[in-house]
Amino acid sequence: MANTQHHRILIVGGGTAGITVAASLRRKAGGKDLDIAIIEPSESHYYQPAFTLVGAGAYPLDKTRRSESSLIPSKVEWIRDTVTSFEPNNNQVTLSSGGLVGYDYLVVCPGLVLNWENIQGLAETIGKNGVCSNYSPDYAPYTWECVQKLEKGAKAVFTQPPMPFKCPGAPQKIAYLAADHLRKKGILDDCDLYFCNHGPAMFGVPLFARELDKVVARYGIHANFQHNLIAVDGEKKQATFEVVGGEKTGQKITLDFDLLHVTPPQSPPEVVKSSPLANETGYVDVHKHSMQHTQYKNVFALGDAGSTPNSKTAAAIRKQAPVVVKNLLHLIGGGELEEGYDGYGSCPLTTAYGKVIMAEFVYGGKVTPTFPLDPRKERWMNWWIKTTGLPLMYWHYMLKGHEWFFTHNTDYVEPSA
Repeated sequence: MANTQHHRILIVGGGTAGITVAASLRRKAGGKDLDIAIIEPSESHYYQPAFTLVGAGAYPLDKTRRSESSLIPSKVEWIRDTVTSFEPNNNQVTLSSGGLVGYDYLVVCPGLVLNWENIQGLAETIGKNGVCSNYSPDYAPYTWECVQKLEKGAKAVFTQPPMPFKCPGAPQKIAYLAADHLRKKGILDDCDLYFCNHGPAMFGVPLFARELDKVVARYGIHANFQHNLIAVDGEKKQATFEVVGGEKTGQKITLDFDLLHVTPPQSPPEVVKSSPLANETGYVDVHKHSMQHTQYKNVFALGDAGSTPNSKTAAAIRKQAPVVVKNLLHLIGGGELEEGYDGYGSCPLTTAYGKVIMAEFVYGGKVTPTFPLDPRKERWMNWWIKTTGLPLMYWHYMLKGHEWFFTHNTDYVEPSA
Protein backbone atom coordinates (compact mmCIF):
# COMPACT_ATOMS: atom_id res chain seq x y z
CA MET A 1 0.00 0.00 0.00
CA ALA A 2 1.33 3.43 -0.98
CA ASN A 3 2.61 5.69 1.76
CA THR A 4 -0.06 8.39 2.18
CA GLN A 5 0.01 11.75 3.92
CA HIS A 6 -2.36 14.70 3.98
CA HIS A 7 -1.94 18.47 4.34
CA ARG A 8 -4.39 21.34 4.62
CA ILE A 9 -2.48 23.34 2.00
CA LEU A 10 -0.15 21.62 -0.46
CA ILE A 11 2.18 23.70 -2.63
CA VAL A 12 3.77 22.05 -5.67
CA GLY A 13 7.00 23.89 -6.49
CA GLY A 14 9.48 25.52 -4.15
CA GLY A 15 10.69 28.26 -6.46
CA THR A 16 9.86 31.96 -6.25
CA ALA A 17 6.10 31.44 -6.22
CA GLY A 18 5.99 28.50 -3.83
CA ILE A 19 8.26 30.00 -1.19
CA THR A 20 6.54 33.41 -1.39
CA VAL A 21 3.07 31.92 -0.96
CA ALA A 22 4.14 29.66 1.92
CA ALA A 23 5.92 32.50 3.74
CA SER A 24 2.99 34.86 3.31
CA LEU A 25 0.54 32.23 4.53
CA ARG A 26 2.63 31.65 7.63
CA ARG A 27 2.89 35.38 8.26
CA LYS A 28 -0.87 35.92 7.84
CA ALA A 29 -1.81 32.89 9.88
CA GLY A 30 -0.70 34.67 13.05
CA GLY A 31 -1.35 32.41 16.01
CA LYS A 32 -3.30 29.89 13.93
CA ASP A 33 -1.34 26.86 12.76
CA LEU A 34 -1.92 26.20 9.07
CA ASP A 35 -0.73 22.76 7.96
CA ILE A 36 1.37 23.62 4.88
CA ALA A 37 3.74 21.47 2.83
CA ILE A 38 5.91 22.22 -0.22
CA ILE A 39 6.88 19.55 -2.73
CA GLU A 40 10.22 20.49 -4.33
CA PRO A 41 13.06 18.17 -5.43
CA SER A 42 15.83 20.77 -5.85
CA GLU A 43 18.42 21.40 -3.17
CA SER A 44 19.33 24.82 -4.62
CA HIS A 45 17.19 27.89 -5.21
CA TYR A 46 18.31 30.49 -7.75
CA TYR A 47 17.52 34.16 -8.21
CA GLN A 48 16.98 33.77 -11.94
CA PRO A 49 16.54 37.46 -12.86
CA ALA A 50 20.29 37.93 -12.29
CA PHE A 51 21.34 35.29 -14.82
CA THR A 52 21.50 37.96 -17.55
CA LEU A 53 23.99 39.88 -15.40
CA VAL A 54 25.99 36.71 -14.77
CA GLY A 55 26.25 36.18 -18.53
CA ALA A 56 27.50 39.75 -18.90
CA GLY A 57 30.17 39.45 -16.19
CA ALA A 58 28.33 41.93 -13.95
CA TYR A 59 27.14 39.56 -11.19
CA PRO A 60 28.70 36.45 -9.62
CA LEU A 61 26.75 33.22 -10.03
CA ASP A 62 27.24 32.33 -6.36
CA LYS A 63 25.18 35.36 -5.31
CA THR A 64 22.19 33.98 -7.23
CA ARG A 65 22.13 30.67 -5.31
CA ARG A 66 20.91 29.72 -1.84
CA SER A 67 20.03 26.38 -0.33
CA GLU A 68 16.36 25.45 -0.54
CA SER A 69 16.43 24.42 3.11
CA SER A 70 17.38 27.95 4.17
CA LEU A 71 14.28 29.38 2.46
CA ILE A 72 11.54 26.97 3.55
CA PRO A 73 9.50 28.93 6.13
CA SER A 74 9.31 27.63 9.67
CA LYS A 75 6.45 25.22 10.37
CA VAL A 76 6.22 24.37 6.65
CA GLU A 77 7.05 20.77 5.75
CA TRP A 78 9.44 20.24 2.84
CA ILE A 79 8.71 17.10 0.83
CA ARG A 80 11.88 16.51 -1.20
CA ASP A 81 10.26 14.69 -4.07
CA THR A 82 8.73 15.15 -7.52
CA VAL A 83 5.06 15.03 -8.45
CA THR A 84 4.35 12.41 -11.13
CA SER A 85 0.59 12.91 -11.40
CA PHE A 86 -2.18 15.26 -10.30
CA GLU A 87 -5.50 13.73 -9.27
CA PRO A 88 -7.72 16.74 -8.49
CA ASN A 89 -10.88 14.64 -8.48
CA ASN A 90 -9.41 12.77 -5.50
CA ASN A 91 -7.64 15.81 -3.99
CA GLN A 92 -4.24 14.14 -4.13
CA VAL A 93 -0.95 13.97 -6.03
CA THR A 94 1.38 11.04 -6.65
CA LEU A 95 5.11 11.29 -5.92
CA SER A 96 8.02 9.72 -7.81
CA SER A 97 8.76 7.75 -4.64
CA GLY A 98 5.35 6.12 -4.99
CA GLY A 99 3.71 7.98 -2.14
CA LEU A 100 0.42 9.84 -2.26
CA VAL A 101 -0.15 13.28 -0.77
CA GLY A 102 -3.69 14.42 -0.14
CA TYR A 103 -4.76 18.02 0.34
CA ASP A 104 -7.66 20.27 1.16
CA TYR A 105 -6.24 23.08 -0.97
CA LEU A 106 -3.62 22.91 -3.72
CA VAL A 107 -1.29 25.62 -5.07
CA VAL A 108 0.46 24.70 -8.32
CA CYS A 109 3.63 26.61 -9.21
CA PRO A 110 6.29 24.27 -10.67
CA GLY A 111 7.66 26.81 -13.16
CA LEU A 112 8.65 26.01 -16.73
CA VAL A 113 11.07 23.50 -18.21
CA LEU A 114 13.76 24.37 -20.78
CA ASN A 115 13.27 22.30 -23.93
CA TRP A 116 16.80 22.24 -25.37
CA GLU A 117 15.89 19.12 -27.36
CA ASN A 118 13.26 21.00 -29.37
CA ILE A 119 16.03 22.61 -31.44
CA GLN A 120 17.99 20.15 -33.54
CA GLY A 121 21.60 19.79 -32.36
CA LEU A 122 21.27 22.24 -29.46
CA ALA A 123 21.43 19.75 -26.58
CA GLU A 124 24.65 18.31 -28.00
CA THR A 125 26.47 21.66 -28.27
CA ILE A 126 25.10 23.93 -25.55
CA GLY A 127 27.94 25.03 -23.26
CA LYS A 128 30.65 24.66 -25.92
CA ASN A 129 31.51 25.75 -29.48
CA GLY A 130 30.44 29.29 -28.62
CA VAL A 131 26.83 28.19 -27.95
CA CYS A 132 25.63 29.66 -24.66
CA SER A 133 22.49 30.59 -22.75
CA ASN A 134 21.65 32.76 -19.75
CA TYR A 135 18.58 30.63 -19.07
CA SER A 136 20.47 28.09 -16.99
CA PRO A 137 22.97 28.50 -14.16
CA ASP A 138 24.91 25.72 -15.87
CA TYR A 139 25.59 27.86 -18.93
CA ALA A 140 25.29 31.54 -17.93
CA PRO A 141 28.98 31.81 -16.87
CA TYR A 142 29.94 30.39 -20.27
CA THR A 143 28.06 33.26 -21.93
CA TRP A 144 30.50 35.70 -20.35
CA GLU A 145 33.45 33.56 -21.51
CA CYS A 146 32.11 33.72 -25.05
CA VAL A 147 31.50 37.48 -24.93
CA GLN A 148 35.05 38.11 -23.74
CA LYS A 149 36.49 36.07 -26.62
CA LEU A 150 34.83 38.17 -29.31
CA GLU A 151 37.38 39.97 -31.46
CA LYS A 152 37.34 42.16 -34.59
CA GLY A 153 35.23 40.62 -37.32
CA ALA A 154 33.25 38.46 -34.91
CA LYS A 155 29.66 37.51 -35.54
CA ALA A 156 27.31 37.14 -32.54
CA VAL A 157 23.74 35.83 -32.88
CA PHE A 158 21.03 36.09 -30.20
CA THR A 159 17.75 34.19 -30.47
CA GLN A 160 14.23 34.51 -29.10
CA PRO A 161 11.75 31.58 -29.35
CA PRO A 162 7.95 31.60 -29.56
CA MET A 163 6.15 33.03 -26.54
CA PRO A 164 5.51 32.36 -23.75
CA PHE A 165 8.80 31.91 -21.91
CA LYS A 166 10.47 33.23 -18.77
CA CYS A 167 11.43 36.91 -18.75
CA PRO A 168 10.60 37.96 -22.34
CA GLY A 169 13.15 40.78 -22.25
CA ALA A 170 16.13 38.57 -21.37
CA PRO A 171 16.97 37.40 -24.92
CA GLN A 172 17.66 40.96 -26.05
CA LYS A 173 19.24 42.18 -22.79
CA ILE A 174 22.35 40.09 -23.37
CA ALA A 175 22.56 41.35 -26.95
CA TYR A 176 22.78 44.94 -25.68
CA LEU A 177 25.28 44.11 -22.95
CA ALA A 178 27.48 42.21 -25.39
CA ALA A 179 27.28 45.14 -27.81
CA ASP A 180 28.20 47.58 -25.06
CA HIS A 181 31.16 45.37 -24.11
CA LEU A 182 32.34 45.44 -27.72
CA ARG A 183 31.83 49.21 -27.83
CA LYS A 184 34.05 49.62 -24.78
CA LYS A 185 36.69 47.48 -26.48
CA GLY A 186 36.45 49.75 -29.51
CA ILE A 187 35.51 46.97 -31.94
CA LEU A 188 31.70 47.18 -32.11
CA ASP A 189 31.77 48.66 -35.61
CA ASP A 190 33.95 45.77 -36.76
CA CYS A 191 31.55 43.07 -35.53
CA ASP A 192 28.18 41.80 -36.76
CA LEU A 193 25.41 41.30 -34.20
CA TYR A 194 22.08 39.66 -35.03
CA PHE A 195 18.94 39.45 -32.94
CA CYS A 196 16.67 36.78 -34.42
CA ASN A 197 13.19 36.92 -32.92
CA HIS A 198 10.28 34.58 -33.58
CA GLY A 199 7.98 37.53 -32.89
CA PRO A 200 7.18 40.55 -35.09
CA ALA A 201 8.65 43.30 -32.87
CA MET A 202 11.32 44.00 -30.26
CA PHE A 203 8.81 43.99 -27.40
CA GLY A 204 5.13 43.28 -26.85
CA VAL A 205 4.37 46.74 -25.43
CA PRO A 206 4.58 49.36 -28.21
CA LEU A 207 5.83 52.21 -25.98
CA PHE A 208 8.92 50.20 -25.04
CA ALA A 209 9.30 48.58 -28.46
CA ARG A 210 9.83 52.03 -29.99
CA GLU A 211 12.58 52.82 -27.48
CA LEU A 212 14.25 49.46 -28.00
CA ASP A 213 14.25 50.02 -31.76
CA LYS A 214 16.43 53.05 -31.03
CA VAL A 215 18.78 50.97 -28.88
CA VAL A 216 19.09 48.37 -31.65
CA ALA A 217 19.90 51.12 -34.16
CA ARG A 218 22.46 52.67 -31.80
CA TYR A 219 24.42 49.44 -31.62
CA GLY A 220 23.93 48.55 -35.27
CA ILE A 221 22.28 45.23 -34.38
CA HIS A 222 20.54 43.44 -37.26
CA ALA A 223 17.01 42.69 -36.05
CA ASN A 224 15.53 39.72 -37.92
CA PHE A 225 11.88 39.37 -36.97
CA GLN A 226 9.77 36.23 -37.45
CA HIS A 227 12.94 34.12 -37.54
CA ASN A 228 12.72 30.95 -35.43
CA LEU A 229 15.82 28.92 -34.55
CA ILE A 230 15.32 25.28 -35.63
CA ALA A 231 18.85 23.80 -35.76
CA VAL A 232 22.39 24.37 -34.50
CA ASP A 233 25.61 22.85 -35.83
CA GLY A 234 28.12 23.60 -33.09
CA GLU A 235 31.19 22.25 -34.86
CA LYS A 236 30.49 24.19 -38.05
CA LYS A 237 29.28 27.15 -35.97
CA GLN A 238 26.10 27.57 -37.97
CA ALA A 239 22.55 28.33 -36.84
CA THR A 240 19.54 27.62 -39.05
CA PHE A 241 16.35 29.64 -38.81
CA GLU A 242 12.91 29.23 -40.34
CA VAL A 243 11.03 32.34 -41.45
CA VAL A 244 7.58 32.18 -39.82
CA GLY A 245 5.89 35.25 -41.31
CA GLY A 246 5.78 37.50 -44.36
CA GLU A 247 6.54 36.76 -47.99
CA LYS A 248 9.42 34.41 -47.14
CA THR A 249 7.40 32.18 -44.79
CA GLY A 250 8.85 28.68 -44.67
CA GLN A 251 12.25 29.73 -46.00
CA LYS A 252 15.35 28.42 -44.18
CA ILE A 253 18.20 30.82 -43.44
CA THR A 254 21.61 29.82 -42.05
CA LEU A 255 23.88 32.21 -40.14
CA ASP A 256 27.50 31.63 -39.20
CA PHE A 257 28.45 32.62 -35.66
CA ASP A 258 31.29 32.98 -33.22
CA LEU A 259 28.81 33.38 -30.36
CA LEU A 260 25.28 32.01 -30.38
CA HIS A 261 23.14 32.90 -27.38
CA VAL A 262 20.06 30.68 -27.37
CA THR A 263 16.85 31.20 -25.47
CA PRO A 264 15.37 27.68 -25.47
CA PRO A 265 11.69 26.99 -26.09
CA GLN A 266 9.88 26.53 -22.78
CA SER A 267 6.76 24.82 -21.51
CA PRO A 268 5.13 23.60 -18.31
CA PRO A 269 6.40 20.24 -17.02
CA GLU A 270 4.88 17.19 -18.71
CA VAL A 271 3.14 16.23 -15.46
CA VAL A 272 1.18 19.50 -15.68
CA LYS A 273 0.50 19.31 -19.42
CA SER A 274 -0.93 15.80 -19.14
CA SER A 275 -3.04 16.54 -16.06
CA PRO A 276 -6.73 17.45 -15.69
CA LEU A 277 -5.56 20.86 -14.44
CA ALA A 278 -4.18 21.93 -17.84
CA ASN A 279 -5.90 23.88 -20.58
CA GLU A 280 -5.43 23.09 -24.27
CA THR A 281 -2.01 24.78 -24.31
CA GLY A 282 -0.72 22.79 -21.34
CA TYR A 283 -0.83 25.54 -18.70
CA VAL A 284 -2.77 25.31 -15.43
CA ASP A 285 -6.15 26.78 -16.32
CA VAL A 286 -6.89 29.59 -13.87
CA HIS A 287 -9.00 32.74 -13.74
CA LYS A 288 -6.70 35.57 -14.79
CA HIS A 289 -7.69 37.86 -11.91
CA SER A 290 -8.40 35.52 -8.97
CA MET A 291 -5.78 32.83 -9.81
CA GLN A 292 -8.35 30.14 -8.92
CA HIS A 293 -8.64 27.10 -11.18
CA THR A 294 -11.58 27.37 -13.56
CA GLN A 295 -12.91 23.90 -12.67
CA TYR A 296 -11.40 22.83 -9.35
CA LYS A 297 -12.28 25.51 -6.83
CA ASN A 298 -9.79 24.35 -4.17
CA VAL A 299 -6.89 24.67 -6.63
CA PHE A 300 -4.90 27.81 -7.36
CA ALA A 301 -1.89 28.40 -9.59
CA LEU A 302 0.57 31.22 -10.10
CA GLY A 303 3.90 31.84 -11.68
CA ASP A 304 5.17 30.67 -15.03
CA ALA A 305 3.07 27.48 -15.33
CA GLY A 306 -0.23 29.34 -14.88
CA SER A 307 -2.44 30.25 -17.83
CA THR A 308 -2.68 33.95 -16.97
CA PRO A 309 -1.70 35.96 -20.10
CA ASN A 310 0.89 38.14 -18.38
CA SER A 311 4.64 38.52 -18.78
CA LYS A 312 6.27 35.62 -16.95
CA THR A 313 8.53 37.41 -14.50
CA ALA A 314 9.33 37.42 -10.77
CA ALA A 315 7.56 40.79 -10.61
CA ALA A 316 4.35 39.13 -11.78
CA ILE A 317 4.67 36.53 -9.01
CA ARG A 318 5.20 39.34 -6.52
CA LYS A 319 1.72 40.65 -7.40
CA GLN A 320 0.05 37.26 -7.89
CA ALA A 321 1.14 35.72 -4.58
CA PRO A 322 -0.84 38.09 -2.30
CA VAL A 323 -3.96 37.42 -4.39
CA VAL A 324 -3.52 33.65 -4.08
CA VAL A 325 -2.89 33.90 -0.32
CA LYS A 326 -5.82 36.22 0.29
CA ASN A 327 -8.19 34.04 -1.74
CA LEU A 328 -6.99 30.85 -0.09
CA LEU A 329 -7.73 32.33 3.32
CA HIS A 330 -11.09 33.65 2.09
CA LEU A 331 -11.98 30.18 0.82
CA ILE A 332 -10.93 28.54 4.08
CA GLY A 333 -12.95 31.09 6.05
CA GLY A 334 -16.02 30.87 3.83
CA GLY A 335 -15.59 34.34 2.33
CA GLU A 336 -15.83 35.70 -1.21
CA LEU A 337 -12.89 35.57 -3.58
CA GLU A 338 -11.26 38.75 -4.86
CA GLU A 339 -10.17 39.42 -8.43
CA GLY A 340 -7.05 41.29 -7.39
CA TYR A 341 -4.43 40.51 -10.04
CA ASP A 342 -4.37 42.98 -12.93
CA GLY A 343 -1.69 41.32 -15.05
CA TYR A 344 1.20 43.37 -13.67
CA GLY A 345 4.64 42.49 -14.93
CA SER A 346 7.97 44.27 -14.87
CA CYS A 347 11.00 43.87 -17.06
CA PRO A 348 14.16 45.85 -16.27
CA LEU A 349 15.60 46.10 -19.78
CA THR A 350 19.40 46.38 -19.48
CA THR A 351 20.37 48.41 -22.52
CA ALA A 352 24.01 48.96 -21.44
CA TYR A 353 26.22 48.55 -18.41
CA GLY A 354 24.75 51.10 -16.01
CA LYS A 355 21.58 51.75 -18.05
CA VAL A 356 18.13 50.17 -17.71
CA ILE A 357 14.66 50.95 -19.06
CA MET A 358 12.16 49.88 -16.41
CA ALA A 359 9.23 48.43 -18.33
CA GLU A 360 6.12 47.98 -16.17
CA PHE A 361 2.71 47.08 -17.57
CA VAL A 362 -0.54 45.19 -16.94
CA TYR A 363 -2.98 43.21 -19.05
CA GLY A 364 -3.47 44.66 -22.50
CA GLY A 365 0.02 46.16 -22.56
CA LYS A 366 -1.04 49.23 -20.57
CA VAL A 367 2.03 50.98 -19.17
CA THR A 368 1.90 51.38 -15.37
CA PRO A 369 5.14 52.87 -13.98
CA THR A 370 5.88 52.83 -10.26
CA PHE A 371 7.90 56.04 -10.18
CA PRO A 372 6.80 59.50 -11.46
CA LEU A 373 9.50 59.48 -14.16
CA ASP A 374 9.39 59.00 -17.92
CA PRO A 375 9.41 55.16 -18.18
CA ARG A 376 10.95 55.31 -21.66
CA LYS A 377 14.28 56.64 -20.43
CA GLU A 378 17.42 54.59 -19.77
CA ARG A 379 18.52 55.36 -16.22
CA TRP A 380 21.41 54.50 -13.93
CA MET A 381 18.94 54.43 -11.03
CA ASN A 382 17.16 51.53 -12.72
CA TRP A 383 20.51 49.73 -13.06
CA TRP A 384 20.95 50.03 -9.28
CA ILE A 385 17.43 48.73 -8.77
CA LYS A 386 18.15 45.78 -11.09
CA THR A 387 21.55 44.84 -9.67
CA THR A 388 21.13 45.72 -5.99
CA GLY A 389 17.62 46.75 -4.95
CA LEU A 390 15.59 43.90 -6.46
CA PRO A 391 17.87 41.08 -5.24
CA LEU A 392 17.74 42.50 -1.70
CA MET A 393 13.95 42.80 -1.88
CA TYR A 394 13.70 39.26 -3.25
CA TRP A 395 15.76 37.47 -0.59
CA HIS A 396 14.88 39.55 2.47
CA TYR A 397 11.35 40.76 1.80
CA MET A 398 9.42 38.84 -0.84
CA LEU A 399 10.58 35.34 0.12
CA LYS A 400 9.95 36.22 3.76
CA GLY A 401 6.25 36.76 3.07
CA HIS A 402 6.12 40.55 3.22
CA GLU A 403 3.51 41.92 0.85
CA TRP A 404 3.61 45.71 0.92
CA PHE A 405 5.12 47.23 -2.21
CA PHE A 406 4.96 50.53 -4.06
CA THR A 407 1.78 50.93 -6.09
CA HIS A 408 2.13 51.17 -9.85
CA ASN A 409 0.35 54.03 -11.60
CA THR A 410 -2.62 52.66 -13.50
CA ASP A 411 -3.60 56.18 -14.63
CA TYR A 412 -0.42 56.80 -16.64
CA VAL A 413 -1.09 58.37 -20.03
CA GLU A 414 1.37 57.50 -22.76
CA PRO A 415 2.83 60.41 -24.73
CA SER A 416 1.81 60.50 -28.36
CA ALA A 417 4.21 58.60 -30.58
